[in-house]
Amino acid sequence: MAGIYIHVPFCKTRCVYCDFYSNTGSIHEPYLHALLAEMALRKNYLDGESIDSIYLGGGTPSQLSIESLQLIFDNLFRIFAVNSDAEITIEANPDDLDEKYVEGLRQLPFNRLSMGVQTFDDEALRFLKRRHTGSQALDVVKRCQDAGFTNMSIDLMYGLPNQGLSDFDENIEKALALDIQHISAYHLIYEKGTKLFRMLSQNEVRPVDEELSVEMFSLLIRRLKEAGFEHYEISNFARNGLYSRHNTSYWQGAPYLGLGPSAHSFNGKNRQWNIASLNKYADALKGDKLNAEVEEQTPAIRYNDFVMTGLRTMWGIDLLRLETEFGEKMLNYCLKNARRHLRTGLLEQRKEQLVLSSQGIFVSDGVMSDLMWVD
Repeated sequence: MAGIYIHVPFCKTRCVYCDFYSNTGSIHEPYLHALLAEMALRKNYLDGESIDSIYLGGGTPSQLSIESLQLIFDNLFRIFAVNSDAEITIEANPDDLDEKYVEGLRQLPFNRLSMGVQTFDDEALRFLKRRHTGSQALDVVKRCQDAGFTNMSIDLMYGLPNQGLSDFDENIEKALALDIQHISAYHLIYEKGTKLFRMLSQNEVRPVDEELSVEMFSLLIRRLKEAGFEHYEISNFARNGLYSRHNTSYWQGAPYLGLGPSAHSFNGKNRQWNIASLNKYADALKGDKLNAEVEEQTPAIRYNDFVMTGLRTMWGIDLLRLETEFGEKMLNYCLKNARRHLRTGLLEQRKEQLVLSSQGIFVSDGVMSDLMWVD
């Protein structure tokens, strides 16, 4: 089984921290024409695999009209074999989800909603250049639940400038009161090329210190565990086994097709990414061509991806699968480099799984790096 990701490159305004490809204009029609052309052009990319998940991300997919979303689904279901129980997710901003729009979403195949809340603090929201308020986010989650959405996720952000531990705890408390099924929590990152990075460079903001970052992450893990959430991936928590099937398939190495400008694809043999320019993307597809780059997957690249994605999850690295796919040499290399982390307790071996411990998750990047294959 495989997944389909659709990148919707439109935002009403641009958040200060975002480094994803997006536009703030309303040039939806050329995008839609190009997207449908790409679907037809790449219908065989997944070799007939059935589709188990569809994910509309961005950008802000909720900037598209209900009619545009219906057009996308009409073509998806005509071209691809979508499973009847496929997980189908849309990312949305709270301020887009008025009553009429939510009713429209319920008429479409969406069965999972991922909402970009980030924080319930109004001052922080203004700083991040988000378009909603904290109370609006709370109201919109309830609106979507009343409309029949039973599988909902929200994004939370921590490590914001001037954010204290009690501030973040209050955000967690409000999130838990919503009775949602999934929370994705990310530390604020100062990515090059963003407005936030420029503010940092000009000493207009000061990042939280490392000790406070660790305290926030520890608090998040503890509070969500007490509330019945499984910490199934470094940044993701779910109740009742309602993991993001789409993202989990990435971490488990399943093939997926990425549609839209800047979207990435993987078919088990190579990785491919479309150009991060709507104009160049659309111009190429007018001639039934795709403006994209391809990276062939060498054994070393595949092994490193396998290690990195596996260790991000609670399932860890499957050692039997590692040996089957990469051979005894790479298995022994992995185990040799894992030994000191097993001794210090940062890694644990559970039967045939190599998993980050509760301490190791705080230094995951370093552990992963030590297990990587270096030519």
